[in-house]
Amino acid sequence: MIRSVPARALRALPLLLLPMLLAACGDEKAGAAADPAELSARARALGVAPELVYVIEAPGFTVAQQSVGVYGNDGFSSAYWSQKTGAQIHLYVDRGTVTADSCPKQPVGEASGETVTCTRDGKAWYRSSGGQHDYLVPGDGHVIRVVGDTATVKRDVLHEAALGAHRPDAAELTALLPSAPAAATEPVERGDLPPVGDGAPNNEVGTSG
Repeated sequence: MIRSVPARALRALPLLLLPMLLAACGDEKAGAAADPAELSARARALGVAPELVYVIEAPGFTVAQQSVGVYGNDGFSSAYWSQKTGAQIHLYVDRGTVTADSCPKQPVGEASGETVTCTRDGKAWYRSSGGQHDYLVPGDGHVIRVVGDTATVKRDVLHEAALGAHRPDAAELTALLPSAPAAATEPVERGDLPPVGDGAPNNEVGTSG
């Protein structure tokens, strides 16, 4: 015999499921936060200021860990590449700011000496020069710069990557920065060192020698 479910239970069912659905969506959307101490240790081992470490996302592109390193004094740089096309996107994060006056003065990628065209695009700046283009996104005391070749990386890909730049979560940190070297251990105390003198080993011959 099939029993009917009371109408009150049916009305309450969506309210019971809602918290679980919201929790599930949240778990899928965001990864576990990176441990600040681990991020700091890994970044400082490379000479990079921890607060300047960022990651980007671009369809078909993967970070090349061997490209990760310091940029300038304590800035951050990394490269993302496409296995399918061989195209590369370079990420640079450094201290400073960008204005209408300074925007065209800095080279785009490796296009040194070329004329730089600079255009405001929302909160970012779009620039092109010598077959390369980039987006500059001002932050709190730093600038995020995403660079690619005009022939292999579309402008909208750079735009989304630059605006979506964010601090790494735990999984992204593992793929991005190498582990920090282990801390040096205390030297082992030798038992044959005399308590006085210059500390040279005691090699005196006994009476039976």
